[in-house]
Amino acid sequence: MSASVNSAFVVANRAANLNVDNIHEKYEFVDLNSGTKRICESCNQECLATFYCEYCIRIHLRVKFSNWTSGNADIDNLIQKCQMETLVPTIIIEWIPYNRIENIKFLTKGGYSKIYTAVWIDGGYNEWDSKKQQLKRFGRENVILKTLGNVESENQRWFEEAKSHFTISNKWSSTVRCYGLTQNILDGNYMLVIRKMDMDLRKYLQQNHNQLTWKERIQITYEIIIALSRIHGENAIHRDLHSKNILHSHYYQRFYISDLGFCGPANRPSKSIYGNLPYIAPEIINGKGYTFKSDIYSFAMLMWEISSGQPPFINYEHDYDLAMKIINGIRPKIVPGTPLEYKKLIEQCWDADPSKRLDIYTLWNEIRNINISYQNNPSKLAANNNLKINKSNTSLKSKDTNSALYTSKLHQFENLPEPRNATEEELEALHSKSHDLEIPDNIEAFNKSSSRTFKSIIILFEAPKYLTLKSFKAWYV
Repeated sequence: MSASVNSAFVVANRAANLNVDNIHEKYEFVDLNSGTKRICESCNQECLATFYCEYCIRIHLRVKFSNWTSGNADIDNLIQKCQMETLVPTIIIEWIPYNRIENIKFLTKGGYSKIYTAVWIDGGYNEWDSKKQQLKRFGRENVILKTLGNVESENQRWFEEAKSHFTISNKWSSTVRCYGLTQNILDGNYMLVIRKMDMDLRKYLQQNHNQLTWKERIQITYEIIIALSRIHGENAIHRDLHSKNILHSHYYQRFYISDLGFCGPANRPSKSIYGNLPYIAPEIINGKGYTFKSDIYSFAMLMWEISSGQPPFINYEHDYDLAMKIINGIRPKIVPGTPLEYKKLIEQCWDADPSKRLDIYTLWNEIRNINISYQNNPSKLAANNNLKINKSNTSLKSKDTNSALYTSKLHQFENLPEPRNATEEELEALHSKSHDLEIPDNIEAFNKSSSRTFKSIIILFEAPKYLTLKSFKAWYV
């Protein structure tokens, strides 16, 4: 490993000494149920953790069951089940009393939810005190509140999705941390309490597109595929993957996937679909069920957006006409200057035939290999220096991408044909009407002063060349 890479890694680690994600990584072997067990001196259970006992934590939480209630037996049962599966002290789902939340301010409306910023007075748990046999809290913490509507009317599926959301977001550090639930005492609506991030991918690209190098773009893509692989590894499907659901932390210099499981109203019509139309796979538009491969299609659209700096189909209304275009194989034009290997992955993953799209672990390996190549191949970086910057073409000359057009919503289409891939002639005819984009890649400036810190860089160089599903789960967190 080069001295500069090693130095960057050391600096990143020092800066993140108090990072809860790093604290979680110390307990990785507990999550994976691997390692040597020991007998806890307090509860006499066989535990995996070294610095605490997961069973002692569960006992402590069980004793406190009588100290709180949401007022809804199903929600109480959901939270209690999650707490009885607790593995580490930093990731515990809670019922959070509304009076322990202050400075609540409306932020935005996303789909069927209202989003607020707030301060959680107590903050989440961050440590287990073995001597006192109790959990310690982080202290005041900035959070996001997301309304969930009237849970009283929701069905059992909602609670299963909620449990899946809690399990994934608190087991893997690559998804946005969810602390639990609270209830707005003014209107009775339940709300998710989520770790506050700084901005979504769409806004990040709008602000940084002309400065981003391909090295950085591929790193962003890699972070997102890691997070998606965690979701699929838990046998879950996201269902609403788009750039507003990919969130960035300035402090950790990292992207996370959010909005797991709670995609649209639970009482939506059976023949309707919920999502952001440009990212929805054609088979879903045609009425088929969600699959892992429909998430892969959405990921391909994210790859294109990362390359172009714009949301897909930016000049189209999200209506029947666009749905028909997607069904008939129309896709955004690949941006000039896109690396060939990156281009091939996009085209494979947005194929009209789901069976021809890559599975998550093959795709992860492919992107990982591209990422390593760009991190550690001076000749490839030098070649990208020849890419020209065309700021006039990369500026957004179309509809405001912050408008309601680019939020998830219900769609219902009928009498659509079977999805197909468009011919080259059809694509050329469509794309000839639009302006080309070129991607800036000022590698020389990037090498002098990178705007991103690659915190997992050491892992990139130590990984095996190809991973099986089993070894993937055991190797990377």
